[in-house]
Amino acid sequence: MNTLSVKINDSLHYIGVNDRETQLFENLWPLEHGVSYNSYLMTGEKNALLDTVKITKVDSFIEKVREVLGDRPLDYLIVHHMEPDHSGSIRTVIDHYPDVTIVGNKKTAEFLNNFYGITENIQVVADGESLDLGDHKLTFYTTPMVHWPESMVSFEENTGTLFSQDAFGGFGALNGPIFDDEINWEFYAEETIRYFANIVGKFSKQVQAALKKLGGLDIKMICPVHGPIWRENPGIIVDMYDKLSRYESEEGVVIVYGSMYGNTEVMAETIARGLAEEGIKNIKIFDVSKTHNSHIMKEIWKYRGLILGSCTYNNYLFPEMANLLSVIKMNKLQNHILGMFGSYSWSGGALKALKEFGENCEYDVIEETVEAKGAPTKEDLEKCHEIAVQMANKLKALRD
Repeated sequence: MNTLSVKINDSLHYIGVNDRETQLFENLWPLEHGVSYNSYLMTGEKNALLDTVKITKVDSFIEKVREVLGDRPLDYLIVHHMEPDHSGSIRTVIDHYPDVTIVGNKKTAEFLNNFYGITENIQVVADGESLDLGDHKLTFYTTPMVHWPESMVSFEENTGTLFSQDAFGGFGALNGPIFDDEINWEFYAEETIRYFANIVGKFSKQVQAALKKLGGLDIKMICPVHGPIWRENPGIIVDMYDKLSRYESEEGVVIVYGSMYGNTEVMAETIARGLAEEGIKNIKIFDVSKTHNSHIMKEIWKYRGLILGSCTYNNYLFPEMANLLSVIKMNKLQNHILGMFGSYSWSGGALKALKEFGENCEYDVIEETVEAKGAPTKEDLEKCHEIAVQMANKLKALRD
């Protein structure tokens, strides 16, 4: 029984691979559950490979290509996205199939030269242009900055298949199931949100533009380069990306604190209890030095309320809190309610830095703040409770 490639339909095979060894995606974001690098092989009068995989997985990848093609030639290699986790095996493909024509847009050609020194056998396609494969036709649509400038997708009209590159993707290795009707979506949903929040979210405006551009297509199946293939209900992943890129969020509060000796943590706990007393049920608390930013960002993207607290460290923010703020700013997070608190021993600075962050973002900032000197006093904790009340009131005012 064939256990290498997976037949999607009579002319399309899944030949992707799983990566459970890499610890950090882009050398930044933890991969506790791995990640898939998806590639597809379309066969017929002309044979086309759609994207490759990370070079560390090239041996099993080429084995799958050969399994599907047999003695037939590979006519085209479609490059939707040049990030090395999808383009890394291009040179090896050329070594095995020296007559292959590489298909990409004008910017793709530039990247091919910059990354791999490839300048020959490149066919440049424009937005809206089609590639005739005989019994199939791929139409290309540029989707710049989703999430690189050369990013594009292709659409096969006969089967309604969208090859979507990084769009509609997510973290998580495909552990047997590869289709949406085979997976436990509750698990993949969380990893998809984390992927979006850290990889794609900063380009939400461009995601919205791409969704509008592709809105007229009769999409029956979505084949991304990460995560499951959507053959049963692609509307689920399209709706998720639409909501995430419009910064839609749920009622709830994420409290993130940086604390060296526990005083700031006490303030965070007081705020959390106050929120619960005010009827807010979705409350997440994170010690910024214990939980990776990628997981914190996922929760921040999900919930409307955000409360940040930091002890003072060298007249500034606790270093891990400063790092989190840089990640939030980098991802251009919008449409949140922000609360702030802090503590210091002999010279403040953390709350001042948090307030500067609040002034420079477009959030609805809570008026009450507090910065405790040493251990929080009764008055300090009362102010913490007031932060909770004000946050709860703003959230409840948004209820339908």
